[in-house]
Amino acid sequence: MKVVSRQWSGVSKSGFFFMLCAMLLTLTYSVEAQQPKNLRRIGYLSGQDPAAESVRSEAIRLALRELGYLEGQNIAIEYRYAKGKRDRLPELAAELVRLKVDIVVASGADTVSRAAKNATKTIPIVMSGQGIDPVAAGLVESLARPGGNLTGLTNLTGELGGKRLELLKQTVPKVARVAALYDPAALGSVIQLKEDLPVAARGLGLTIRLWEARDKDSFEGLFPALSQDRPDGLYVLGGSLMRANAKGIVAFASKHSLPSMYFTRSFVDAGGLMSYGADIADSDRRVAYFVDRILRGAKPAELPVERPTKFELVINLKTAKQIGLTIPPNVLARADRVIR
Repeated sequence: MKVVSRQWSGVSKSGFFFMLCAMLLTLTYSVEAQQPKNLRRIGYLSGQDPAAESVRSEAIRLALRELGYLEGQNIAIEYRYAKGKRDRLPELAAELVRLKVDIVVASGADTVSRAAKNATKTIPIVMSGQGIDPVAAGLVESLARPGGNLTGLTNLTGELGGKRLELLKQTVPKVARVAALYDPAALGSVIQLKEDLPVAARGLGLTIRLWEARDKDSFEGLFPALSQDRPDGLYVLGGSLMRANAKGIVAFASKHSLPSMYFTRSFVDAGGLMSYGADIADSDRRVAYFVDRILRGAKPAELPVERPTKFELVINLKTAKQIGLTIPPNVLARADRVIR
């Protein structure tokens, strides 16, 4: 201890201050050296709230992990949720652009992809399971060669409309009047109503009555009017507004014992009767492939948009029992997943 004392006794106050600064500077460099040198930032844009989006976002995160992308080590993910308020999407997309993210994952409806594309012409965008044909929506030039800064997956929600009606009719043969619930701002739904559903309905002998919901508040007046109309079945079209209000829609159908068909399994998980569409879990995992390719240098313009290869019919037998419905054996045998 005496030796140390003699060493420091010869150091002036200014010298001591200089040495202290040098030590702090060295420590700072040491800490910075431990930080990731090549941290890539991923923007995640969704029309839903965090709870409703959690299944998809977690599937994508785990798929990225399998490819070697770990949050806090080599990637950071910036999440932005519109929480069912479609008019907030442009603002949230602009936030991600200001953060200078390396890539944007646009989750769900075409309105999300469009908001991202309008916000930037340079940052790569990966669509995650939008239902509409992106060529028809004007988002890409072609599926094979998107041509801009956007690529990813389309789940063909609209093109499967006829098949869904057919399955609803097979499940409930007596159904004749079907209420179609849709968001007029969801381009895929509008196209489906004009082109696919009328043809399918005529072939099945069904009458389709349209019920539109423009925002969350629309459901308050829509549900009472819908119950007075007394349809035989409920057909819910796609879009972030419908996803954001899934619990309320499912609760309404259950309360009025309405056989219901949905465009994705999340509604059935929430208590809806049945859904038919692309295997969303498979599509969500595939998003990581596009993110990986782009972060490694691939250009979105040259990465073909992928169509789904797996489809699933999901049936909730608990709900069927609650509304007094027996699922025909031939339909039940075709189900890919059954909730008992």
